[in-house]
Amino acid sequence: MRTDQSAKLVIQSDLEAAKGFIKVRCSGTWTVRGIVRLEQQMKNIAGQAGTDMEIDGSAIFALDTSGAWLLHKTVKKLEQQGSKVQIIGLRPEFGSLLKLISDRAAISDRLDQPRDGLLAGIGRQTWHGMKNLSGMMAFVGESSIAMIRLIVNPNRIRWRTILRNVQTAGFDALPIVGLLSFLMGVVIAYQGADQLQRFGANIFIADLVGLAMLRELSPLLTAIIIAGRSGSAYAAQIGTMKVTEEIDALRTIGVSPQELLVLPKMLALIIALPLLTVYADVAGVLGGIIMARSKLDVSFDVFIDRLGDAISLSSFLTGIVKAPVFAVIIALVGCFQGFQVGGSADSVGRQTTLSVVQAIFLVIVADALFSVVFNWLKI
Repeated sequence: MRTDQSAKLVIQSDLEAAKGFIKVRCSGTWTVRGIVRLEQQMKNIAGQAGTDMEIDGSAIFALDTSGAWLLHKTVKKLEQQGSKVQIIGLRPEFGSLLKLISDRAAISDRLDQPRDGLLAGIGRQTWHGMKNLSGMMAFVGESSIAMIRLIVNPNRIRWRTILRNVQTAGFDALPIVGLLSFLMGVVIAYQGADQLQRFGANIFIADLVGLAMLRELSPLLTAIIIAGRSGSAYAAQIGTMKVTEEIDALRTIGVSPQELLVLPKMLALIIALPLLTVYADVAGVLGGIIMARSKLDVSFDVFIDRLGDAISLSSFLTGIVKAPVFAVIIALVGCFQGFQVGGSADSVGRQTTLSVVQAIFLVIVADALFSVVFNWLKI
């Protein structure tokens, strides 16, 4: 098949119909200018259904997206009709362009496919959820084994890494934790002031603020802040290392990623989160004191005296006990999602977002379970 040379489009095909094999030689300029005439010639080639074909593109010296799309469409049509098609001789840049067109076409085909029904969607989501749960349990098991090894051999503990994580996850979080806890104490005191004034029970503002902050809000609010601040950082850090193949390099030289990346972060949070919770208790109570003074005319001395009577040691420890559990959840979820990152930057962002959502969800679930257990134990 030949076209006019002035069109800069030449397709030469040496048809070797013997034994059902056709060799097509393409040459010239495959650009949008001659795409109409070229498309008609390619339709003639596509009519050779069921015949094996070899397309030689070594003589193509110009190829744009229109020509690559036409070549891809022709090859796909032949393959759908049962032909085996092989493209040889393309320049590397032309081969890359053709691959890009093929990948985009594959994505478009998947998007054009009809969506699954309701039951199929539920089944697929359930299956993915079970796989993630299984992977999470395996990750927890690996981390537990690594922790046992550290306990048996304390010389393997990386104290410098732990202290650096304590600084980034604990000390650097003091401003945001203190500010939000202070404002939460102000809000609780403000909302309760009107109701207590109606019954002349102004002094009980200390009970309301103290119990709410120490038992529930301080550990929960601190855990949520750390999940959004440090949990996401853990996922992003490990995910970036996964993309750049640093995790594989660690395994190659015999360094356990759990010992180097997971356990120092988890131990640092176990140390830092209870201390942040105490700090949040103080900031929340301080906010309540200021609001009680301005709204209910309850002096600082009276508020503190009543707070000592209202808050028992068990109420204080109830909030502190939750903090290490929340720390383990945040660290494990963040690190696990980091290890789930694929080979793209988009995957890093997706898994980082997922780590924050899952960590906050599991922290709230754990807090609810603590409330059930404490109620059962009459604490």
